[in-house]
Amino acid sequence: MSSDETPNAPAPRDRRDAVREKAQQVRVRQSRARIARSVALASVVVAVVAAGAVGVTYAVSSSASKPTLSPENVSGDGFTVSAVAGVSMVAEDAGVADALAGAATATPTPEADAEETVEPTPEATARPAVDIRVYVDYLSTGSREFQLANVQQLSQWVEDGAAELTYYPVAMLTAKSNGTKYSLRAAGAAACVATHSPDAFFAFNQTLLNQQPNVEEDGYTDDELAVIAQASGVERPSVVRECIEEQSFVSWANSATERALEGLPDTDGVALTGTPTILVNGTPYVGALTDPKEFSQFVLTVASDTYYREAATPSPTPTSSGTPTP
Repeated sequence: MSSDETPNAPAPRDRRDAVREKAQQVRVRQSRARIARSVALASVVVAVVAAGAVGVTYAVSSSASKPTLSPENVSGDGFTVSAVAGVSMVAEDAGVADALAGAATATPTPEADAEETVEPTPEATARPAVDIRVYVDYLSTGSREFQLANVQQLSQWVEDGAAELTYYPVAMLTAKSNGTKYSLRAAGAAACVATHSPDAFFAFNQTLLNQQPNVEEDGYTDDELAVIAQASGVERPSVVRECIEEQSFVSWANSATERALEGLPDTDGVALTGTPTILVNGTPYVGALTDPKEFSQFVLTVASDTYYREAATPSPTPTSSGTPTP
């Protein structure tokens, strides 16, 4: 007996088409999932980059908008010593100090005869204080050697009014302290002391050089610099500490260094090339840093030359018409 019933099982071709269609649907779903993950990841990256850009922009704009503070009691980027308290002096330096501040030799007065009119004795003319300028880096070995060798006679000259001593903190060795920028921070700290407690500046300057850290070491932290300032006898320790820890004058110290590298004021084209650089009445000292006698002789020679050169300059004299004649 024949049968016309169609079998329920799909034909082999139909099964292959169904499997192929299902596989295609799976691939589409997987592709969509990958795209979604990529879009999400890209969104996260964009968000992070945008946040970073905003942070950098804010930091740069904040830094740019913050004005560079300038210290007080500054003259041409230098600080003139107003007091030498806390630093010892010796009497043996008085000889050079007397010579620097000494008066011109007075003309002796002859003994007057009874019939002669006594002429008045000319008053001695005092020499002006010699101008000594020291460009100092607080990480410079040479700066330390010069200061320790000459501190006693420098103190004596200032005390006697024979010299006007000015220090110019600069930062030539900023890259020599393991990334802490000690040279720059120390110069800024010196400006803090000179601004808020000028009478303690010389003692602070002396301590930084006397207890100088080694090159290629971290140097003192800002907190330690503030402690040294307090030990130097600053009058306003809390104000000085805040100034040092906030690095208020670090930018100024950097700018002052750049200006010195371009040229030193009141010199004949002299620029800062290393520290210490010592100028006496504008003349660079090139002698031994550790020989105070050689330096004192140089100071005395320059001071004498300046005095006699100025004394030899003729003063204008009035003519009968009242017009000054050179």
